[in-house]
Amino acid sequence: MHRKLVNYCMIDLTLKIETPLLIKSGKTSADPTKPDMEFVETYYQGRRTVYLPGSSLKGAIRAHAERIVRTVGRDNRNDNHQLWASNPTRDKFDYLKNKDGFDAYKLSSFTDRLFGHPYLASHFRIEDAYPIDLGSITLEERSGVAIDRVSGAVAVGPFNYQVCTSGEFRTRIHLKNFYLAQLGLLGLVLRDLDEGWFALGFAKSRGLGMVSVHYNKATVQYPACVLDESEEKKILMKGKYQKEWDTTMLLGAGEFLEQEEASRYGFPLPDRTETPVTGRLMELGFGVELSWEQDTATDLFMRCVKCWRQMLGT
Repeated sequence: MHRKLVNYCMIDLTLKIETPLLIKSGKTSADPTKPDMEFVETYYQGRRTVYLPGSSLKGAIRAHAERIVRTVGRDNRNDNHQLWASNPTRDKFDYLKNKDGFDAYKLSSFTDRLFGHPYLASHFRIEDAYPIDLGSITLEERSGVAIDRVSGAVAVGPFNYQVCTSGEFRTRIHLKNFYLAQLGLLGLVLRDLDEGWFALGFAKSRGLGMVSVHYNKATVQYPACVLDESEEKKILMKGKYQKEWDTTMLLGAGEFLEQEEASRYGFPLPDRTETPVTGRLMELGFGVELSWEQDTATDLFMRCVKCWRQMLGT
C-alpha cells in the first residue's frame, strides 16, 4: 500500500523532561574529562546540543504498542484469529518472501502493518526531537556502580554518566495510509508515555527517562480529494474512484479503495467516524485537511480509540 497516498496524519508534539534522561551515544570518548556514557549529540541551529533520535523514539513506541496488542491479542500464527504482533525471536518473515504487496500487507500482524518489517516498509515515521530552547537544556554528570547480586560486591564501576535534567524537545509523527484503529493504538501509546507507564533511554528501571507529552497540532489530510463547491458541502474523491463524504468525516485508508481492493489488503470497512472538525482545502487548492490544535488533539485520539475497541469486539 505504498503505491498510493490516500490519507496522511501528522502529529506535532513536545516531549518535556520529567526525570533525568540519557540516550547513550554508543561511543567512548578518548577525552578523560568526559563521562563514561555520554548523551547523543548533534549540531542544531549552529550549536552542539543533545537531542532525542527518532530511531530511539520509534523503538520505544513500537515496543509499547506491541505490549498492548499482545495483552489483548495473539502472537501465534497457528490459529484462525488475527495476528496482532509478531514474535521477533521466532518469526523470520520467510513466508512473505515471494508474496505480492497485497498478501505481504494482509498477512502481516497489526503492529507490523504500521511499523514495518523486512518485507514491508513502515507506514509510521517520527522525526528526531530537537530542543525548543537550547538555553533551557541542563546537563549534569552522575556516578554509579553495578552490584553483584550474589556477593553484594561491586561488579562494574564506579562509572559516571551524563543526563539531561530539564528541557523540552519537539518532534513530529507521520502516518500514511492508516486505518483508524492504528491511529487509536498510537494515541494509547502516547497516553501511556505521558502517564509514565514506560520511559525512554538508559536506566529506565532506576527512575530515568520519564517525559510528559504535550500536543501542539494534529492534522489529517486526504491528498486526492477536493471540497464540493455547492451549498451542500462534501468531500469529493477525484481519480479512478468517485466517492463523497461529509466534510466532518475522519476516514481510514480502506474508505478510499474499492471494496475488493480494500479486502485484498485487509483494511477494515467501514472505517469512518464523525468529528467536530470541518475539512478545508489544503494549500494550493487541492486536497482536504482536518486540523486539531493543541489539547483538542486528544479528541482525535478518543474517536480513533473507539474504532480500536470495535476491532477488538468490545
